[in-house]
This record gives sequence, structure tokens and C-alpha cells, in this order.
Amino acid sequence: MNIISPYQNNLVNLVVSDENEKRDLIARANHLQSIQLSPRSVCDLELLAVGAFSPLDRFMTEADYRRVLAEMRLANGVLFPIPITLPIPSAVAASVGDSIALRNNKNELLAIMLVEEKFAWDWRAEAQRVLNTTDARHPLVAEMQTWGNFYLSGALRVLSLPRYHSFVDLRHTPAQTRHLLSQMGRANVVAFQTRNPIHRAHEELTKRAMQETNGTLLIHPVVGLTKPGDIDLYTRVRCYQALVEEHYERERTLLSLLPLAMRMAGPREALWHALIRRNYGANYFIVGRDHAGPGFDSAGKPFYDVDEARKLAKEYEDELGIKILAYDEMVYMPDEERYEEVKNIQQPKPTLSISGTQVRDEYLAQGKSLPAWFTHPTVASILTESSVPNHKRGFCIWFTGLSGAGKTTIAEILMELLLERGRAVTLLDGDVVRTHLSKGLGFSKEDRDTNILRIGFVASEVVRHNGAAICAAVSPYRAARNQVREMVGVDRFVLVYVNTPLEVCEQRDVKGLYAKARRGEVKGVTGIDDPYEEPLAADIVLHTTTATPADNARVLMTELQRRGWVRKRRGSLAETTSG
Repeated sequence: MNIISPYQNNLVNLVVSDENEKRDLIARANHLQSIQLSPRSVCDLELLAVGAFSPLDRFMTEADYRRVLAEMRLANGVLFPIPITLPIPSAVAASVGDSIALRNNKNELLAIMLVEEKFAWDWRAEAQRVLNTTDARHPLVAEMQTWGNFYLSGALRVLSLPRYHSFVDLRHTPAQTRHLLSQMGRANVVAFQTRNPIHRAHEELTKRAMQETNGTLLIHPVVGLTKPGDIDLYTRVRCYQALVEEHYERERTLLSLLPLAMRMAGPREALWHALIRRNYGANYFIVGRDHAGPGFDSAGKPFYDVDEARKLAKEYEDELGIKILAYDEMVYMPDEERYEEVKNIQQPKPTLSISGTQVRDEYLAQGKSLPAWFTHPTVASILTESSVPNHKRGFCIWFTGLSGAGKTTIAEILMELLLERGRAVTLLDGDVVRTHLSKGLGFSKEDRDTNILRIGFVASEVVRHNGAAICAAVSPYRAARNQVREMVGVDRFVLVYVNTPLEVCEQRDVKGLYAKARRGEVKGVTGIDDPYEEPLAADIVLHTTTATPADNARVLMTELQRRGWVRKRRGSLAETTSG
């Protein structure tokens, strides 16, 4: 078995360094067909180019891909748990030539690929193998269905890495990271993966790992694509910087940023993260509880068991060449003013802990200060400054249902009620969007999904800037709806299913669509000859045959008040009238 030591200088390097060669390749690229890479593929290309995915030196061939799905190994037998692939739409696949230029969403040239393979893939098979689910509530499952039906593979000549203008001094390639670690003069390096702020429990955990290994600590947060709804990278990195400067041994700690696009694949991802950190120079890696877990499925159950990732990573640690460190939950013992693993507390003693949900919803969203036993005041201050009260934060109300169900009517009433409470509101109605933003799109599944994702993108921007987005669109397919949920942020998204029977919608038929469909004059009408996939777990279900639009809008306002996103109306009878 080919095992690559973390201390061998055999990292893949795909970046063209010769200026004459680079100039010639750029001139050649101007005459090639181009494709724009998704943000995920840009992250993958960068880490391929600098050797973070060594020994992989290209987007996977079909032989590599098939064996990775089946056995977590490349075609040559080397351990590799996650497929690294370049998806392209069917239309592009049909016309792709021998070489193709790879560009980012700004049309900037990144690389040239010598196309050697083009092969079909099935998202269900990949999702089931890699993620162990096809549930559209998984953020990657929802995304995968928009990728296209083909993968490309071939030799890469990388001409430009993505350009960053923030935290430039913290961005290091694997080779640079190894060099910085070697200068610290210790044989052992412990890597710590995170996509959240580091609070005192994790600080204690990482410091124990340093002491137990007599090693250097590599704090290696992911700053590529993480779980939708996570705290933004700029706030997180400021927190990391403050911690390293004030509470870690500087001569034994390296903070470096990793532009990884996470898959939230739980056990397989933990193994992948260990492999990547091995390439960055670590020989120990901390695997947390529910490592890279995406949350809950459509039935409200966790996608992965909390210890599943640790077990898989431990199983392969010798072959991988990196030892896995696993710690139990850390809790604070107020009587002794220290943190301890739950398993080491021998008798009932008072303990304190705060979950990530509590941090977000009970402290930051309410403007409450985080306690000093939980996080250092400097970190708490950074988080508080970057947060806004719950009643000022953005959110998205997404109405789905058949045409004629009553979505737009309820949405318009809800908009007025929100404006009355002082919220800034953007209404995105499906018909209006198709007139402007999605003009020219048809009604194929691909076009419908494109339309929904465009609405979702605009909604996500509204929410990101703390506005209220109300979206009313048929949105017939679960996968697209779930992808929008992830795009906006799970904790800021409310899916409202306007459950009106088809026969009632046909009776209303304001647009005459159903009548034309019944006469065979139009095709692809949702509910007639195109499916409507009912939500499996809508946040709210409204019925329009037993309640008026105004009643339904008030139901939603009550829910928004319950969530703390809207304050109660001043001067209401309930607030001003006494018994």
C-alpha cells in the first residue's frame, strides 16, 4: 500500500511558475471553450493545485471515482474517502473539446484542462455512498442535483490561484505550512479543524492535545464553503486571532486558514480532513463529536451518530499516517473553576455548558453577554459586535403550493403586517420574477430549478443584509426548495406550505392555466402533467379552504413573534386594555 508520510516533500504542485509558459498558455486559453466553475469547484481546484489533496493531481478519473465511492480508495489503492470531481451541465458536455479553459464567476482565467475523460454519474448513487443518505435536507444532496450529468477529468495547468485580500498573512499552502511548523522545532504537530468560533471548552481540548503530544498546534479553520448559516469567516477569524494572541503559546501555535469546500459528510469527511491535515504537516488530528455533521434529516433525526466519525478515522489512522485524538464532551465545573471531560467526572458534581444553538439564540440574538467561564471577554466582544438582535435579523418566508393556492394573496397581506411593525420587506413573487429576473426561462425541470435558485439567491442577499424576504413561488421540487433553505440559512428560513387541493385551485384558475392544460393546449403544468412534490416537513402548513388569507397571515405573524423576529404591535388591544 502506498502511504505518503506527512514529512515527505512530495506534494503535488500544478501551478505553472515559468512566466513564458504561462504567457503562452494564457494566449492559448483565449481561443478555447470556457466554463465557469462554481465556488465549490474553485475551492477544489485551488487545493488540488497546491497539493492539499495529494496524491490526487486532477479532478478524478472515472476509475478513481468509482473506486472511491465503493471502497474509499483511488484506482491504485491509495486511501481517499471523498470524490473530487468537476461537474458540467449536459449542454456543455455535448460540445466539450480536447482542452477547456476553467474560469471563476468573474470570468477570470484559473486553469486549462486537457480533457481526457468525460463520464456520466448519478447523484443518488454518489449521495448514498458518500453521505449515506439521499434526503434533500442534507445541504450537499440538494446541491448535487443542480450539477449536471457529467464529470470531466484530465491534466491541469493552473495559471492563477484565487486572489484574497483579507487575512493574507494567514493563508498558507501545504508547503508553506510545513515550513512554518518545522521552524517551531517540535516533532509532533496536532491539527484542529473548526468552522465555528473557539470557546473555552475547545481551547482546553486543544491545549491538552498539545501537552499530551509535546507538540505544536495547527489551528486550521475552514474558510471556504461550510454549513449554510455558520458565523461568517471574517468574524470567526478575528476571534481566532484574538485567542492565539492572548491565550495560546505563540511559539507553539500556528493559525492558518484552509479554503476547503466542506461536504458535511460526517465519517468520510473526518477521514478526508485527516488526510488533508497530513498533507499540511500534521501527524495528529483531533476528531470531534459529530465531526462535519450537517444537522437533522427530514424526520428530525441526526444524519450521523455522534461517534461514527471518530470510529472510522481511528480505523484508518495507521494507514493514513496520522494519529486520531478523540475527546469526550468538555463541561465547566464551577466549584473547581476548570473544564473536564464528562467521562472523567466520577461523582455527581455541578457542571455548566452552553450549546451552539444557545449561543446563537439565547445570547447573541437577545443581546446578552456570553459568560466569562464559557468564552473569553475579547471573543465575546467580537461576537457581540458582529451580531444584531433577533428582531432586527433577516429571515425568509418561503410560500410553496400549487398555482392558485393563495400564496401571493397571503404573502401580500403578510408584507403589510411586517411593514406595520417596522421591518424592511422584499416580496419576490414567482410571476413577477419570471417577467424580469428569469425572463426567457421555460418550464423544464432544469429551468424551473434555475428560477427557484435565482429567487433563493436574491432572498439570501436580502436576509444577509437583515431584511425580510417573502417569496411566493410554486417551487414544485423538494431538492430545489431544500437548496434554497441551505442558501438562506436553515435558522433563518421558514417553509410555508399553502395546502390547497388541486380541484379548488382549478376552480379559481385566475390565469386559465389549468383549463388550457386540460384541453391539451399547454404542457408541463404543475399538478396536471408535471409533478408537485409536497414538503415532507414544512415549518407551517396553511389551508385556504377553512381560513381566510388574513387569518393565515396572522398565523404567520404569531409564529414570527414566537421566534423573536418581530416585536408585538404597539398599542394593540391586548397590550393596552386591562380587565
